[in-house]
Amino acid sequence: MIRVLFADDHEMVRIGVSAYLSSQSDIEVIAEADDGQEAIDLALEHKPDIILMDLVMDHMDGIEATKEIVQKWPEAKIIVVTSFLDDEKVYPALEAGATSYMLKTSKANEIADAIRATYEGQSILEPEVTGKIMNKMRTKPQNDLHEDLTEREKEVLKLMAEGKSNQEIADELYIAMKTVKVHVSNVLGKLEVHDRTQAVIYAFKHDLVN
Repeated sequence: MIRVLFADDHEMVRIGVSAYLSSQSDIEVIAEADDGQEAIDLALEHKPDIILMDLVMDHMDGIEATKEIVQKWPEAKIIVVTSFLDDEKVYPALEAGATSYMLKTSKANEIADAIRATYEGQSILEPEVTGKIMNKMRTKPQNDLHEDLTEREKEVLKLMAEGKSNQEIADELYIAMKTVKVHVSNVLGKLEVHDRTQAVIYAFKHDLVN
């Protein structure tokens, strides 16, 4: 059974969605919350497989609740279920740690399918949300990505461009291998590339190395 915590300040919404989900053979709603703080408390108490999180609630909104839950329990899988598609809600929710983003206009069976997919490790986003993310990526100046690198990360990138292995980088900078791996991971993440080769190509294109 996929154990679900549902946080929403509208009781009728909770009743309707919870009734449908509980009718599924593989989903069980184990707890309900009507505000962000209660969602945090129940999430940390029950450690559900999936948390359905409304964004606009009394006392503490879903974005703050999501952020605190993920900080205290990084393995949490949170599906935002909301009526809002504006940038002030979408980006902060995803940055806070939401795994998937659904609209309340979705059908009950679509939310159930999103729960199953998120439980299996997928990220389910409304088409409008995907479009917003893609547009943001297109408009983000690519030559600004490396400005987020620390001085140490720039050193690591230069040594990567020289073809040095993690062990050789560790030896040259007098740091632990584990620390090198963290720096390499940070470099790839900040440059938005998938491997060392792409990072090195980025470095040469932007004159970060000779």
